[in-house]
Formats: sequence, C-alpha cells, structure tokens
Amino acid sequence: MDSEAGLQGFAETGQLRDNPRMPDSRLPTARIVALDAFRGATVAGMLLVNNPGTWSAIWWPLEHAEWHGWTPTDLIFPFFLFIVGITTELSRKAPAGVFRRGLLIIACGLLLNLFPFFHFGELRFMGVLQRIGLVYIVAALIAYRSSRRSVLVTAAAILLAYWALLSLGPLQPPEATVAARVDRALIPERHLWKQSRTWDPEGPLSTIPAVATALLGIAAAPWVRSRNVKMLTIGGGAAAIAGLAWGFVLPINKNLWSSSYVVFTAGAACLVLALWIAWLPAKPFVVFGANPLVAFLGSGVMARCLGLIKVGGVSLQALSYRTLFKPYFSPQLASFLWALAFVAVWYVLLLILYRRRVFLRL
Repeated sequence: MDSEAGLQGFAETGQLRDNPRMPDSRLPTARIVALDAFRGATVAGMLLVNNPGTWSAIWWPLEHAEWHGWTPTDLIFPFFLFIVGITTELSRKAPAGVFRRGLLIIACGLLLNLFPFFHFGELRFMGVLQRIGLVYIVAALIAYRSSRRSVLVTAAAILLAYWALLSLGPLQPPEATVAARVDRALIPERHLWKQSRTWDPEGPLSTIPAVATALLGIAAAPWVRSRNVKMLTIGGGAAAIAGLAWGFVLPINKNLWSSSYVVFTAGAACLVLALWIAWLPAKPFVVFGANPLVAFLGSGVMARCLGLIKVGGVSLQALSYRTLFKPYFSPQLASFLWALAFVAVWYVLLLILYRRRVFLRL
C-alpha cells in the first residue's frame, strides 16, 4: 500500500488542470473527479450484483441476460474496460510499465481464483481481473505511439474480424460457438469456468473484442479530458444506436462479447460519462473509485469467507441473510437488501482508507 500515491485504479486516471468538481482536499487537484466517480459506480455495481442474499431470488436488472440480449448488469464490465481505455490514454506509460502493471493485475486474478483452497489442478486460468490485465496490456501497447485515427481503425478491424470469426459457427447454444471451441482448444477442461466446463465467459477469443472496448475508451479520452459533454453525448448516442442496430444481425451478447455489444456499451458509457460530467454527484462513488482493486479483491475474499465459515452448520452468509433479512421482506427485496448491506460495509472500509490516504498502487 502506498499512502502518498494519488488515487490509483487498475490503470491511472491521468492529470489535468483546473477541476471545478473536486469534492475535497484529499484529492489531487489535477484529477477528473467525474471519471473517478464513474469508475467507483461500476465497482459498487460489481459488488452489488456479485453478492445477493440468495441467488434464487434476484430482480432481473441485477442478473445477466441468459444469453442474447442485455440487462443493466451487463453494462458494468464493459464500462470498466472503457474506463481502463480512458485512463490508459490520460497517463500513457512506457511498454515496461504497461507489462508490469498488466501482469500484476493478472496475478491478482489468479490468486483470487485460487483462494481459499489453492487447488492448482483446477485453477481457472481466465477471469475478470485476468481479462482486465490482458486488455490493458494489449490496448496500451497498440495506443502507445498511435494516433486517435489509428486506434479507431484498429478497433473497427478487430470488431469486423471477430464478427467474421463468429459467423463461422452457430451463435448458440453456448458450447457450440466458435469462441467456445477456441476455449476448449486452448484451455484444458479442468481449468475452464466451473459452471460449464465447456466454455468460459472470459475466454481467450472473446477477450480480443474486449480490447476494442478499451480502444474505444482511448479514442474517447480527449472528450473526457476537455469535459466535452456535447461530443460525448453525440458520439455516445450514435454508437449506442449503431450497436443496437448491429444487434439485429449479430446479437448483443455479453458472454461472447459480440461486436455489436462492444459498440453499444461504448456508446452507453459515453452517455453516462456525459451525465456525470454535467451534473451527477461524485460522492460517495469516488470512494469506490479510489481503491477499485482493494474493493474487488477484498470483497471476493470476504464473500468466500462468509460462505465457508459456518455456525451450527450454516454459513455466516446464509445465517445473516436468514436472520436479518429473509423474515421481514419479500425474497427479492431481502436478497437485494443483503447485497446493499454488503456494499455499505465495503463503503465504510474504503472510506477509512480514503480518509487516511491509503491507496493500493500497482
């Protein structure tokens, strides 16, 4: 932990002059606070949807689409990768620094997958942090000495090529897609996503279009740097509509990270950023945005411990849900309130670190 560092995410946000929306003196004077808050909101969203009171009672907006289509939950991960792209552009690093940071993020993901039993024989190779690390490395290297136009051309080429690859096979069922076949060819079955063992939602092939998500964030960074709400709105609206239209030919699909999904979610991210820059409040989300890696790793470890530690044969997670929430509310509301309480606990923990200027830096 580095108590003197500026606020750090998985990639640095970069520095600007004259920020009129600075919430308090703990923040460096050169931050784009709206971007920190947007990142914090995505992190809080991750914690909320990943930790319901019970998986058997969840409101549909807090669930992923079963296959084709999207829900608000399906926006969270691409929003974060889009932000990674923006921060990559705002604080460009030399290749050595890019590899160091990206590999550390990947290592954190592997350690989280191993926790708590450390069964290397069934270690899932891929995952959310692994995808973030890989996408960051590739996108940062592509953009290192590239113009904005070159970045956009590269993103378009990736999306068109991926569309062509997916078209070589069916788009459902999940195990029959080209992406699933590549997953099985490159990763032994015991190291795939354990819920299927036939494909991985963060598999190798679908990570390639995820790079395009970050590249589109890099391309949008100048609008964020200048706080150009007008261009973020126009560009975001156009991209969102284009992605939805593309979805009639190539369905929007988070698990496949389909090209239409990339364009649609990048546009939606621009629109949300425009709102945040224009008038949405920074607090309390900036607290989550200050230590996203702590929030993701710490909440993952806490959730697994709550599920493993038992009292009278019942896990602490189930005991707290059944005692404090289930008897008093409808199943879906009780499940949601437990998740909200989990997020609140992490807000308090992160607020303590924030006020003490303790930020995890990679």
